[in-house]
Amino acid sequence: MKKEELTQVLEKAASEKGCKVVGLVFNDDDNEFEVTIDRLDATAVDLSDCEYVHRAVLAAFDRNVEDYALTVGSVGIGTEEADEMLKTINE
Repeated sequence: MKKEELTQVLEKAASEKGCKVVGLVFNDDDNEFEVTIDRLDATAVDLSDCEYVHRAVLAAFDRNVEDYALTVGSVGIGTEEADEMLKTINE
């Protein structure tokens, strides 16, 4: 996966939810990517914002081909906490 392509998808999806990408850990060696988003207004990022950005990446890149791990969190929600919240919702 190319960093530029991932960044474009992330920025577009984040802006569609009124957010911006404020952090990206791009570990190309292990194909693990951690994204941090924040709201453009004074409100807090919620789980649906993170999920929207995550799903946009899933739609843009085939995980079976790219074989990557992606976590989307916010300034207020760490990546580990976001992962746990998503697991709870999916159960």
